[in-house]
Amino acid sequence: MLVKIFIKRRFKKGKVKEINALLRDFRSGAMTQSGYISGETLVSHDDPQDVLVIGTWQDMESWLAWRGNQRRIDFETMLAIYQEGPTQYEAYVLGVPPQP
Repeated sequence: MLVKIFIKRRFKKGKVKEINALLRDFRSGAMTQSGYISGETLVSHDDPQDVLVIGTWQDMESWLAWRGNQRRIDFETMLAIYQEGPTQYEAYVLGVPPQP
């Protein structure tokens, strides 16, 4: 079942070039992963330090494999230098899940 992963980050002011380059590299890495469908990066209209990445994956297993991938962990470590706090994750299933 398709999943949408919402990744929220708050960046420190400055270093926009470095942050954008890392986010592009991050996306390029995800695009090579099995189960990756698409992604988009949104910047808050009211506060450009707040960034939301929305990734679409074929299933939760594909996302979890990428989340645990060492290359991704390395990207996350590099981005953390520019963040004001920890990355926040939320996962949503596309559609209505079956009832138990």
